[in-house]
Amino acid sequence: MNMIWHVYGPRDAGPGERQQMLSRAQAIFDQLEVQAADVVRIDVPGRGASAENADREGIVRGEVDPALPALQSGSLFGGRQGLMIVDGHQLLKGEADVIAELLATADRETVVVVVSSGALPSSLTKALKAGETIKIEKLREKDAAAWLANEIRDRKMKIPTEAREALLQRFGSNVAAMGQALDQLAGEAAINRETILVRFQNRPDEPMWHLADAISAGKVGEALRRLADFLTHGHPLQLLGYLEDDLKRRSLASAAASVDEYAEQVGGRPGDWRVKRDWTRRSRVSDSELRAALSALLKADGLLKSAPEETHRLTMERLTVAMCRLYGGRPVQVG
Repeated sequence: MNMIWHVYGPRDAGPGERQQMLSRAQAIFDQLEVQAADVVRIDVPGRGASAENADREGIVRGEVDPALPALQSGSLFGGRQGLMIVDGHQLLKGEADVIAELLATADRETVVVVVSSGALPSSLTKALKAGETIKIEKLREKDAAAWLANEIRDRKMKIPTEAREALLQRFGSNVAAMGQALDQLAGEAAINRETILVRFQNRPDEPMWHLADAISAGKVGEALRRLADFLTHGHPLQLLGYLEDDLKRRSLASAAASVDEYAEQVGGRPGDWRVKRDWTRRSRVSDSELRAALSALLKADGLLKSAPEETHRLTMERLTVAMCRLYGGRPVQVG
């Protein structure tokens, strides 16, 4: 039976991915019947924290030190014990070397789970190859929708479709926050869309490409909702820069003679997902619509940099509607 595990997620793991990584790690201990009281958890600090003299061979930071006796000796009562190392990618080289060496001789009844976002030091990566690896993928909204459906079923809750859509609108792919919201909703007699939107005001992750996709599809209502979500935490100029880059790519794709030429211009490869997407949609917007979109972006840029901040949201809403109609095939006058 395997006793060494590596649970790893994307380098830019958010709260949702992190929760899934930790939940999977806990599931391993549950599966192997390791009691919570017998698990030593190490939360590795950042590489700039508590690191005085820690780069010298044989020296480990105080936060990491309890991992060593956990690997060197078995349980006092003869049962299984566990060691969970969280944020293993933050281990210093010397610490990783020591842990890797001890893994080779660790007690057979010690279950070791290393949780990391991104690459581990090479010595530990090599040592963990003796065990099993579990990869947690980057969460997208469609993944969050599937997670939500399963969670509602497991909790035996009754949440109608429109309320589920509101939860996804508020929390996106942050299943950690969505799980906390479900905890708060447990026991509610009636859960509807209004309940969700009034009680939960935050959406911490609203990637700009969600809004760009809605604009590209000409979906005005969805695009305005995405805009409102983004502006909860983001700045209009961030979004404007993203839309300007998108317009540049559209223009280059429209003018390029082949996908290979376009890929070279944007520093990509013909097989890249974004290159293929740009190339397939190049004929959906005419040259005149691209010029009108540029005019709209320039006007919005000028207003954002000169007009009072109170008008910025209105400026972005008008820009969003104009871009939806231009990219969606419904030309509008831009003036």
